[in-house]
Amino acid sequence: MTVCQHRYLSETMAHDRDVFPWSSVVRSRCLVPFAAAVLTAVLSGCNPQLADDRPGDDSPSPAASAASPAAGGPAPGAGSLTLSNAIAAIPDGVERRDGYKRDSFRHWIDEDGDGCNTRAEVLIDEATIKPDQSDRCTLSGGSWLSYYDEIEVTDPRKLDIDHVVPLAEAWDSGAYDWSAERRQAYANDLGSDRSLVAVTARSNRSKGDKDPAQWLPPAESAHCTYAADWTATKLRWKLSADEEEKSALLGLAKACPDTMVKYEEAAE
Repeated sequence: MTVCQHRYLSETMAHDRDVFPWSSVVRSRCLVPFAAAVLTAVLSGCNPQLADDRPGDDSPSPAASAASPAAGGPAPGAGSLTLSNAIAAIPDGVERRDGYKRDSFRHWIDEDGDGCNTRAEVLIDEATIKPDQSDRCTLSGGSWLSYYDEIEVTDPRKLDIDHVVPLAEAWDSGAYDWSAERRQAYANDLGSDRSLVAVTARSNRSKGDKDPAQWLPPAESAHCTYAADWTATKLRWKLSADEEEKSALLGLAKACPDTMVKYEEAAE
């Protein structure tokens, strides 16, 4: 199998307007091992959100999915590994929450100055039907698929942009020792399709800052993709994992033998 540039989320579900029987929904910046039809579209917009990954400054862009049938060996500062081998490559560590404050991670910013913050960029990238966009990067209309729970959303205000590895979890796993600049880069990581994802507010808020030992997406079809995205983000940012977290990920990997994790380390 070859490396894809999008995550294909396989689902069987019917919506009021559309039916997607065994169709694949594309999430740009994502990589997944499913072979099926693909729906792509680009949108932009800004929405409020809560939970662990509630907006702070500007909008995020979608994170390239880590699940993908990949070809070729790892390059310097990058890798393409089976899910189980990628999990084993995450550094072992003990979590440390002391001193954590959400505002230690500035988000959402408008990094390229185009009027759309990180949140809006993610919405633009992950929309399956393009919405209208105002001069101030406000969205109306459009459609998205929340892969955590396989729910179609047509109102961007009902979507949260989730940090796949939550900010608090990143802090616990090594970000407590980062500079403010590196934390900002992590919180607005548009350089990887794995780090940020548009999902229903309900699923994001049920997740909070939990790791895979404590929470998994409600849709079982999302588990391999989620495990790969989580693992790729940890490797990209050189974050550690505790024993329970690794054990939960390795348990998931048993059901995902064809899932590959492709990642590139973030610049220091």
